[in-house]
Amino acid sequence: MKSNDLILQTSTRVVFFIIFLFSIHIFFAGHYTPGGGFVGGLLMASAIVLLLLAYDFKTVKEVLPFNYLAMTAIGMLIALTTAAGSLVFNVPFFTHWYDYFDIPLLGKTSIHTAMFFDIGVYLVVVGITLTIIEMIGGDN
Repeated sequence: MKSNDLILQTSTRVVFFIIFLFSIHIFFAGHYTPGGGFVGGLLMASAIVLLLLAYDFKTVKEVLPFNYLAMTAIGMLIALTTAAGSLVFNVPFFTHWYDYFDIPLLGKTSIHTAMFFDIGVYLVVVGITLTIIEMIGGDN
C-alpha cells in the first residue's frame, strides 16, 4: 500500500531525527539517570515505526537496509560477552569495570563496560521490536 500523505511524510522527516537524537541522549544518560539501552532502543524502534507509517516497507528497507535478526544476534552477543567478561577476571557476574580517558573534543570521559552492555541491549530491543513489526505488518 503506497501512502500519499504529504503532511505526514514531510513531518516524519523532521520528527524521525528528533526522536533518533533523543534516543541517543537517553542511551548515554542512562548510566547516571533513568534510561539506557532498553528505553533508547524503544525510542529508536518507535522512530522507525513512524517511518513505516509515513512510507511503505519497501521504501524504509531501501533507506535503512538492516537485517534486524542479525542486529538482534549481534546485540545479544555483545551483551552476553560483556556480562560474562567478569567470569574471565574471576569477579562476580555482571561486575563492571570503568576508567577515565582523555578523549579529544570530549575531554575527560568515563568509559565503562556497562555502556557496552547497554549497546547490546539497544541493538536487541531495536532488532526484536522491528522484527515483530515486520512479521505482523509486512506485505511480503
